[in-house]
Amino acid sequence: MNTVTELPFNKLLNLEAATDDTHLLRLPAGGQYLNHLGTVHAGALLALAEASSGEYLLRSLGGTDGIVPVVRRLEAKFRKPANGVTTSNATATDGALDELRAGLAGKGRGLISVNVELHDSSGAHVLSATVEWFIATAPRPNSPD
Repeated sequence: MNTVTELPFNKLLNLEAATDDTHLLRLPAGGQYLNHLGTVHAGALLALAEASSGEYLLRSLGGTDGIVPVVRRLEAKFRKPANGVTTSNATATDGALDELRAGLAGKGRGLISVNVELHDSSGAHVLSATVEWFIATAPRPNSPD
């Protein structure tokens, strides 16, 4: 897989790669994403945050070949109502990727937290999230004798 936008659920939501170099992903504007207040639904924002953390890991680790990543926890703070196109940025703390790589090499597993920030089309900071991933090396198929 080259990008999380290829996953069936993310295709359903029409998540896209961002059109500029300063963002990871984008949730397009559309009535199907709105809540009862006419702003972007919390579930759509959480889906964008989760997908963005996965996209960050894909880009940072060079793909998912040989590993099995699973979300363990997601914590989010909704800051302002979101309107229109919503874009994402993601980061990990200094050394977190190196610790993950060392855990995968040594124990065959590791944890990493990815911080995600979402902004809407007006530039408003609408959500901050931390997504914790459990990542294990993929089981190797038995080789023929």
